[in-house]
Amino acid sequence: MPNIPVEARWAQNGVTVAGGHGNGSATNQLYYPGGLFVDDDQTIVIADCRNHRIIQWKMGDTNGQVVAGGKERGDRLDQLNNPTDVLIDKETDSLIICDTGRVVRWSRRSGTTQGEILIGNVDPWGLAMDDQRYLYISDYKKHEVRRYQIGDTNGTLVAGGNGEGTGLNKLNFPTYIFVDQQQTVYVSDRDNHRVMKWNKGAKEGIVVAEGQGEGNALTQLS
Repeated sequence: MPNIPVEARWAQNGVTVAGGHGNGSATNQLYYPGGLFVDDDQTIVIADCRNHRIIQWKMGDTNGQVVAGGKERGDRLDQLNNPTDVLIDKETDSLIICDTGRVVRWSRRSGTTQGEILIGNVDPWGLAMDDQRYLYISDYKKHEVRRYQIGDTNGTLVAGGNGEGTGLNKLNFPTYIFVDQQQTVYVSDRDNHRVMKWNKGAKEGIVVAEGQGEGNALTQLS
């Protein structure tokens, strides 16, 4: 879990660290990249959605390395289907991936050719892991976020779960999520154009960014 100082400020000019050669399937390209995870050694793993793969870039590399999927779109265990997010589980040295209709795990060990299904019958978009290795998954069709122990397939509701809507106890197409050390869940509530904060055990969330409808004003998100 990143430890960002409260006084941190963004640099005004960025540096390209992956892709930057237009959309495509070459190893120096990305096509609709989604979520990413940065390891302690600055290695980046990226959910390269429309290429149906997870690609890894080490600092200074000009080309990435496909570490999961990349065998066309599909639902076999050696394939991915529009993956949207990925993280590294350091304890098992594996990738955990949000894929269409499932959450899968791929070992990072050399020679791995396929993954395994951790959670099925789910429509995941974003995921996060807390310090106790609980896994948090946003389900964009059920408009909820659930917390899972590794091996658990049912999970515990931690945000939303009251159908699609704008109320503080609802979400509308939740996507990417972040979990802090107090197990507070922050949710990108996409179709409500807001970011929500759900404290541990809360029955409703708190709007922490915008929520004034879609737009480009400083009081809006789009």
